[in-house]
Amino acid sequence: MPDFLLEIGCEEIPARMIDAASLELRERVQKLLERERLSPKGAISYLDTPRRLAVFAAAVPTAQPDVIEQVNGPSVSAAFKDGQPTMAAQSFAKKAGVDVGRLERVTTPKGEYLAATVTKKGRPAAEILAELLPKEINSIYWPKNMYWHRPAEKFVRPVRWLVAMLDGEVVPLELHGVKASNQSRGHRILSNRAIQVSASGTAYVEALRAAKVLSRAEREQQIRKALDAATRTVPGAHWREDKNLLDTVVNLTEWPSVVLGNFDRQFLELPEEVLVTVMRDHQKYFAIEDANGKLLPHFLAVLNTDGDAQGIIRHGHERVLRARFNDARFFWQTDQKHPLRERVQWLKQVTFQKDLGSYYEKTQRVQRLGSWLCEGIRQKGMAVRAGIVHKAACLAKADLTTELVKEFTELQGVVGGLYARTQMLDPDMKGDAQEVIAIAIYDQYKPESMEAPVPRTVEGAMLSIADKADSIAGMFALGLQPTGSRDPFALRRQANGIVRILAEYNMHLSLLTLFQSTFDVYSKTEIGAKFPVFADYAGFCTTLKEGFQTTVKTTGDELAYPVVRFIRERLEFYLRDVSGLDYDVVRAVLAGGFEDVPDAVARATALSEVRDSAEFRSIFVSFRRMRGILEQAAGELLISDQTLDAGRLLTVAEKNLISALERIVPTVDKLRQSGRYREALLDIATVRPAIDSFFDTVMVLVDDVELRRNRLQLLRKLFYQFFTIADFSEIVTEGKG
Repeated sequence: MPDFLLEIGCEEIPARMIDAASLELRERVQKLLERERLSPKGAISYLDTPRRLAVFAAAVPTAQPDVIEQVNGPSVSAAFKDGQPTMAAQSFAKKAGVDVGRLERVTTPKGEYLAATVTKKGRPAAEILAELLPKEINSIYWPKNMYWHRPAEKFVRPVRWLVAMLDGEVVPLELHGVKASNQSRGHRILSNRAIQVSASGTAYVEALRAAKVLSRAEREQQIRKALDAATRTVPGAHWREDKNLLDTVVNLTEWPSVVLGNFDRQFLELPEEVLVTVMRDHQKYFAIEDANGKLLPHFLAVLNTDGDAQGIIRHGHERVLRARFNDARFFWQTDQKHPLRERVQWLKQVTFQKDLGSYYEKTQRVQRLGSWLCEGIRQKGMAVRAGIVHKAACLAKADLTTELVKEFTELQGVVGGLYARTQMLDPDMKGDAQEVIAIAIYDQYKPESMEAPVPRTVEGAMLSIADKADSIAGMFALGLQPTGSRDPFALRRQANGIVRILAEYNMHLSLLTLFQSTFDVYSKTEIGAKFPVFADYAGFCTTLKEGFQTTVKTTGDELAYPVVRFIRERLEFYLRDVSGLDYDVVRAVLAGGFEDVPDAVARATALSEVRDSAEFRSIFVSFRRMRGILEQAAGELLISDQTLDAGRLLTVAEKNLISALERIVPTVDKLRQSGRYREALLDIATVRPAIDSFFDTVMVLVDDVELRRNRLQLLRKLFYQFFTIADFSEIVTEGKG
């Protein structure tokens, strides 16, 4: 079977877009081949650079296999009249390619019909690929597209060449006016010429390597070696590891090399954060530090060429960096003329969101919310300095008016923290208070990802949560919640941050309290008064409470339901993708409530630890059976006012079950209240024999109405007694049930 190679050659693709597009192309080609019964042997491999996206599939069938299928035609009553075939029968036979006499009769739910067994000839792979690949390629998602060929055609960058081959044959594929061939191109500077390639994956990679184009893994390895070699020329130094920057420069190059540059030592007087941001985010340079982690006056630039023997490129990079550092120093010095406390009033002129007002209004909301939240965690026994949070919230956004942040937007929050440390915030303020305020402002946007650190102090955590909750609530009130892959206001990231802070600080701050308080702050402002949802604020709070405390009634379109679903999804993401817990454990725990994040994490961890024991495998099956019975009798339980009457339990199994339940409930409740969920679950496991005996000997849905309802009440008591820990019926058990 032939190998298949596809390469799309473009003008340079933005580095940040390459990885996602390369993955999507592989997935689309894989699904196309599988859908068309042309599945390759093994996984699809790839090669991507700034100028190309390529995929390789080994051992693709030359054609689809023939398919024998039954085709149904007209009904027998319409196909024959007086025993003779009608025009309908003859037309169907002609279409199926068989004689009328060879048509079969089949019985369907609609009656008796004519049918024919036909062989559908498989199409050649080259024909299918030429027809379907352009649509798949044009369906790749790009954050931004370009138009350059025809008005209706768009792609991230102009397509300059196209390779599509099945072994030695070119697939007659055309994309944006470019016809496929077996001619690729090498490095733009070092080998900018046509090179002939074959569909063999190994031969293709070798041909590109000879033309100064390396695969992604090879480029990363070459960059790391070059960074190490250049750094060794500075005694006692090492380059600062930066995965995101490394990924970026890998996607900016095809044949990388590294040069070591220098800058004036006087610039080290600027804060390290400013220098590193300029080097990393604006120039794509790696910083160099000494053995103690202190910045040195050197940098490393990754080039897309084979070196800089004359030093001309190095000199150019040094000149550009010197200008950028001079700008940063000028902005730093200019900003000191107006302290942060003076800049707070300037925030009235800075728009947060056109319908949510200015950053000054956001500052006031975050201050009020932060005070409420501080009181909430104090009541839970956590120490926090509410005055610090209030002052930090007041100054948190003031750096948005500084020249340094206007020029280097990546430094918002960081600049505020640095200025809060160096400027006088209050003549009577003690030094330690100013430092804590500065740290809180510095950390207000943390965590910026699931891998990034959370704020370093409780006060910083409070400021971060209040700021994020205010943004989420405001955007949801406007109907601007994330949809699909679109999240223009980064609300998912902000909600992820709230969940992580609560979990990692073991902060028992109720999500219900958090969002009720957040919306309450909005409801008391002129902006909030414009939102229809606050016309019945009491009803909104009731709905929000129902959503966080139960698993029912969360499918509506009212504001409360989307908020609840959104936060639940973020907690589920944290438990599954960050904590690595199984999906059924997560679902079981969240069904039991998710208002308290650390509590949900503790319950999920404990359940994950005991789920594989023999006792619990049996209990999970029994609880799934209970849920089925209760769902079947839900209507009857709804209209019945009968409660469990222990005196009406007839059998030994019923009495043993209620006795076991009454024995462990007080102990389980105490363990649950103290968060000792593993011990609570082990106690619950002791009722397994009583549950097994009940289901072995007792029929629940008997004809006697009162007896049936009493037994249903017994099951409901058992099922919901432990529901606040987890819905055990959600646990998947293999080979049981």
